[in-house]
Amino acid sequence: MPKKTTKQTAAVAVVLSVSLTIGGCGYTASKQTPKVSTVTPAGSASASYYEKEYFTDRQGIFWIPLKPAVAALGYRMKDESTSGGYAKIGYSDVMFMLQPDTKQAISLGHKLELPDTPQRRKGKIYVTPRALSKLLQTEVGWNPYTYEINIAPPSESKIIGESDRQDEPKPIRAQSLSGADSRELVAYAKKFLGVPYEFGAGPYEDNRTFDCSSFTRHVFEKFGVDLPRLAKDQDNLGSRVTRNELVIGDLIFFTVPGRFESDAIPGHVGIYIGNGEFIHTWGDPGVQISDLDNGYWSNVILHMQRVL
Repeated sequence: MPKKTTKQTAAVAVVLSVSLTIGGCGYTASKQTPKVSTVTPAGSASASYYEKEYFTDRQGIFWIPLKPAVAALGYRMKDESTSGGYAKIGYSDVMFMLQPDTKQAISLGHKLELPDTPQRRKGKIYVTPRALSKLLQTEVGWNPYTYEINIAPPSESKIIGESDRQDEPKPIRAQSLSGADSRELVAYAKKFLGVPYEFGAGPYEDNRTFDCSSFTRHVFEKFGVDLPRLAKDQDNLGSRVTRNELVIGDLIFFTVPGRFESDAIPGHVGIYIGNGEFIHTWGDPGVQISDLDNGYWSNVILHMQRVL
């Protein structure tokens, strides 16, 4: 018998997908190793792993744990739903949120209703592939014989949304910082050096932590600019500037290579403070100052944006 091709093998899998035009900072298990060279049943590249803790309900519906599924795409997940909050999913900031026992969820800043209600089982949140597909706005499939889960990386068009596409970013205010204001902005931002990084951080006044976009939002609020909560939405404001045009107070957006089909989606944001440096928060030690023109960050700059 001829050997089956990868696409023929994948075709055995059941796939549920969703195409939406709506719509912003880990987990490791030894038996759930993500693979890189796999395809979804529709033939597109995907993250893939073998799920051992699935279950099938009385209606024959297949359920999988949420955390390893999103981890296969490189997302982090913080589950605050046991205390009445949300399960928060994203990279440097929160992009998706849901709760057990309700179909209402948030995907990239927009409310939506999932086709199946997430449920808690043995301390873990479980979802169906079609609910996960709608939440992440991508294609999710599984193989009923091997229990291999395939999740396509979210595409640029679904992450940004066709209705959000613009030739030019939207201006939010016609104002530039004076020299005194520039010095004040730098001094104010530096007050938070060492403040811990927390994925999906709540208001600073409550938690005394930041993620990348909540930090930029907090600093800019001091100067009368209300930035959106997510880095991808902050990226839609103001106007593009070049490295030579960069001044204190400009936002710098960075890509996270391999996070999406397109590296044109911002995964991190910081504030330029002059002298080739920017201030941001990322991991340990939290809020920190980094070199813009040398080292890791110089290689992943996406673009620079003026919102002041």
